[in-house]
Amino acid sequence: MPFRDEDEFVQWLQRQWPGGERGVGLGIGDDAAIIKPTPGCDLVLSTDLSLENVHFRLGLHPPRSVGHRALARGLSDLAAMGARPRFALVSLTFSPKIGKRWLTEFYAGLGALAQRLGVTVIGGDTSVTGGAPVAVDVVAAGEVKRGKELRRSGARPGDCLFVTGTLGFSALGLEALKSGTSGAGAVRSRSPYQTAAARDSHAALQTHLYPEPRCAAGAYLAKRGLAAAAIDVSDGFARDLGRLCEASGCGARIREDQLPLPSLEGIRRVRDAGGSNKLDLGLYGGEDYELIFTVRAANASRVPRKAAGVAVHEIGEIRSKKGLVLVSSDGRETGLEPRGYDHFRRFADGHRSRS
Repeated sequence: MPFRDEDEFVQWLQRQWPGGERGVGLGIGDDAAIIKPTPGCDLVLSTDLSLENVHFRLGLHPPRSVGHRALARGLSDLAAMGARPRFALVSLTFSPKIGKRWLTEFYAGLGALAQRLGVTVIGGDTSVTGGAPVAVDVVAAGEVKRGKELRRSGARPGDCLFVTGTLGFSALGLEALKSGTSGAGAVRSRSPYQTAAARDSHAALQTHLYPEPRCAAGAYLAKRGLAAAAIDVSDGFARDLGRLCEASGCGARIREDQLPLPSLEGIRRVRDAGGSNKLDLGLYGGEDYELIFTVRAANASRVPRKAAGVAVHEIGEIRSKKGLVLVSSDGRETGLEPRGYDHFRRFADGHRSRS
């Protein structure tokens, strides 16, 4: 066992997050935490589970990545609501085979992201099991000005449809890890002299191992009243856009040639070109944690090419008829099934994990 008992572990955690941050009345070490919300703001809460052999693999994902990804999942939900992240509760279940080095790296990855985005870890829970898979539960809390939050249900026919960043990088990065064509350490070795293909391969690995929740971009959209509806891309662009449209009671037309996708050259570095399909990676890959959002047509010209430093792409429009339609470069329209990762269907479909 990495620690003599639970008290020693809690004391170790207290040294990682000693407290004293603004808004924290009482942090790690007591029965519960006390926070002080900012006046005029609503508290936004999200909880996300990260499970070994479902969301990560111990032999594939470095512990720093596991910690980073566990927190990023919850922070991405806050970003989709336009909320500024503030606090997190982290619960961890692990077996005796997990050593102190793994735990140190796990919390280092989680802590680095928390510090960079202004998040204070204020507590959680720990359980040591007799060999069960590692499980992480993160409760993320953020704040948004009252009445300024973004919701899935705000889209209306005629809205312009946007997405941040690039779609499909995380799925491509996962393939790189599985195929062994790139090592986890490669994310630290990027060179300015890389080819475009090498840069895409590097970005894919970085996006999968250390995804960047779009908190600043979400807050930017909410503060300026630009987005009418928003959702983050966690289970795949098509599935998550379908959820936004379902909540709003409408449909969407997506222009294929406007989708921000990895280059085919970058994909060829990872797998045989004959099996490559960058469109499928972008539509169904998931775990990119980009933001899909809609904007009233009258406000579309106000949307910048970059929001808080993140590229923004106009990719289609919301329509009154339900369902998703993909428009090819020659104008042909085909129905787009809102599929992606689904925890409930993965066993029926024969998929054991997403990682």
